[in-house]
Amino acid sequence: MARWNNVQELPVRKASWRGRSGRVYPLTPLSLREFSLADSQLHLVTLGPQVLWAGSARDIVQDAQSRARFRLALDCADRAYLAGECPDEIDRLTMIWDLEGAQPASDVAAA
Repeated sequence: MARWNNVQELPVRKASWRGRSGRVYPLTPLSLREFSLADSQLHLVTLGPQVLWAGSARDIVQDAQSRARFRLALDCADRAYLAGECPDEIDRLTMIWDLEGAQPASDVAAA
């Protein structure tokens, strides 16, 4: 016999952030305590509207400066976001640069 529960799963609401370039990114909010990094997935770690760190697991492993900023970011951050996959190296570095200066885009309806 099937068991039903009364828990309704709601779709994850995207958060729109505007990068330095003006590009709008639909970011997926994540639990700060439970998210995990992957090589090809870009993440943002923020304190309110301030981006503290942007990057992937690859950046933490290969770049000591990024690793240090990530550790500091986790000490005071209140939010984390998934920006998505970006396997191309040039596009990935460009996207990180753009996201490091991002701000919430309150004038854009989230997708």
